[in-house]
Amino acid sequence: MNDQSQIQKRVMPDVETLRRDARKHIEDGAVTPTYIGNREEVVKLLNEALATELICVLRYRHDYFVARGIKAKIAAEEFLEHSNEEQGHADQIAERIVQLGGEPDMDPARLKERAHAEYRPSTQLKDMIKENLIAERIAIDSYRAMINYIGDDDTTTKRMLEGILAVEEEHADDLSDLLADLS
Repeated sequence: MNDQSQIQKRVMPDVETLRRDARKHIEDGAVTPTYIGNREEVVKLLNEALATELICVLRYRHDYFVARGIKAKIAAEEFLEHSNEEQGHADQIAERIVQLGGEPDMDPARLKERAHAEYRPSTQLKDMIKENLIAERIAIDSYRAMINYIGDDDTTTKRMLEGILAVEEEHADDLSDLLADLS
């Protein structure tokens, strides 16, 4: 039923073409002429994700140190684990920004304006869990939107974001369980 004229045939370039093209624009590093994504827009989105991750690292660290009480001990351990994982996400994102020829923007003065999640610290355990769950839900929707926007134009970035999204969903599930245990 497929109209053969409508199907684009994918052709693997010959080895000599690959070698010749690899020598062109070597200053672009990992970004070769076959990259079809909008590099500037992807770097902008990744810098927003980086800011979000760094804000989350700080919020989780705050909550780890401030949480007190018997029930808070389990939550504090979870906060520390999430903080470390968010830092790992930030590192992955920063590395990808550099691979795309951009510069990771870690300027503390601009983090709040670029981050999708907010830094809203609390001293009450239930509020800490709620704010972190809200931030995770924001991150989940943000990453899904980025993945959809990027599509197959940049499969490396897409796969990285999908991996981060899976961890953010785990975080939300963990926090939801903690919240249920407090109710």
